[in-house]
Amino acid sequence: MNDIQDKQLNELEQAHLDFISTVSHELRTPLTSIRGFAETLLSSYDKLSPEQREKFLLIIKDQSNRLIKLVENLLTVSKMQSNKELMVYKTIDVTPFIDSSLQMIKLQYKTHNYICNYAKNLPKILVDTDKFQQILLNLLDNASKYSPDGSTVTIDVYEDFSENTLNISIKDEGIGISNENINKIFNKFSRIDSPLTRKIQGNGLGLYITKTLTEKMNGKIEVQSSEDGSIFTLIFKVANPDDNVLKKIKE
Repeated sequence: MNDIQDKQLNELEQAHLDFISTVSHELRTPLTSIRGFAETLLSSYDKLSPEQREKFLLIIKDQSNRLIKLVENLLTVSKMQSNKELMVYKTIDVTPFIDSSLQMIKLQYKTHNYICNYAKNLPKILVDTDKFQQILLNLLDNASKYSPDGSTVTIDVYEDFSENTLNISIKDEGIGISNENINKIFNKFSRIDSPLTRKIQGNGLGLYITKTLTEKMNGKIEVQSSEDGSIFTLIFKVANPDDNVLKKIKE
């Protein structure tokens, strides 16, 4: 075995160890919180006020949802890496999917404002509907999560006639991303380290999944950012008339 092979094996082993370490940490944090508040409720239920009980139960609920999201993301990553994920393609109008995704996001971020700007006569695109909605939810959740309360998330949907694409831009009023970090945000388990992001829960898989699924569906994702916020733009080729037939492709 030569030095190059040794180096590659060491890098793979280190990546494996880093993966286990990161997942263990991401699982341990919410589990510790759930166990702690559950034990407090069991041991001191009569001593707690109704407000305290409700607060503890809400924390348990939030941490449970965090665990569920992490497990779902890990399962998605596992399927993508094993190349066993079945992609079911069909032509769709994007507006109903954006509207339904927004309804779900609004339930979680009740202080935010959301503006949708749909161009007229939007063309259809060819995507896997479940994966497409997962991408939208990831981007809308990020835009909301990293923006202050009361801020506005703007969704612009338009056709780029010169490129024959349909573009979906999601603009937030958040903290922005530095140029040196823009290329890192799509890496697995990557999170920007700053005092602001440390206060926000996340496992660093959402954007990795978003980019990977987008590219599997022959799309692209672009990012622009400044101190006034970030814009994530999904770019999909306009569907051809022949694409109306349902397609199943095992990736």
